[in-house]
Amino acid sequence: MLIPSIDLMDGKIVQLIQGERKVLEFDSLPEWIDRFREFPIVQVIDLDAAMGKGSNQALVKHLCAELSCQVGGGLRSLEAARQPLSWGAERVIIGSSLFSSDEVNINFAKELAEQLGPEQLIFAVDSRGGYVAVQGWKQHTKLRPDEAMRVLEPFCSAFLYTYIDTEGLLQGFPVAVLDQLLSATKRRLIVAGGIASSDEVLRLESLGVDAVVGMAIYTGAMQM
Repeated sequence: MLIPSIDLMDGKIVQLIQGERKVLEFDSLPEWIDRFREFPIVQVIDLDAAMGKGSNQALVKHLCAELSCQVGGGLRSLEAARQPLSWGAERVIIGSSLFSSDEVNINFAKELAEQLGPEQLIFAVDSRGGYVAVQGWKQHTKLRPDEAMRVLEPFCSAFLYTYIDTEGLLQGFPVAVLDQLLSATKRRLIVAGGIASSDEVLRLESLGVDAVVGMAIYTGAMQM
């Protein structure tokens, strides 16, 4: 399944390369809402909240009212995770707060599952250089993504895996990493990071993997 991504920064839709360099910016939110209505789910990430630089709360709330969304970015407490669900989000994406430098915060994962239900939780296990990256991808842990997934599997319905090394580069997602990830979990796997074509989305779908796509859509490289 193709999942379009709406990344928000300073009140606008943006696209970054490897989470650092902004290369595209749009303030035509209604246009993109209309284009994305046909999709079963749209991923909405508040980059400002993820990076600890503010939030785009009003826009996220508006998007939840207009589209079927899975929402992430800066959701580091039970209260913060609950809020998008109250706005109508289908699921919330939790990442940084699940990890310390060298271990998984199992207690927080368990609390989220008990209070919100695993079916409403996607856990983000984002990778740079083979290790889980957190705090807006600015910090690295000593955890391998597959190790983290094995520990977190009981508490969520899906995992979002972003391969930061290729994010935004339109060079294709490294399919070779999937064997290890798919063997680590029976939960639904959603991947992102350089996905560049509809054929690539179909190849991932044939493996039972969903594809989050941003840059290829916004540059027109992938026609919808």
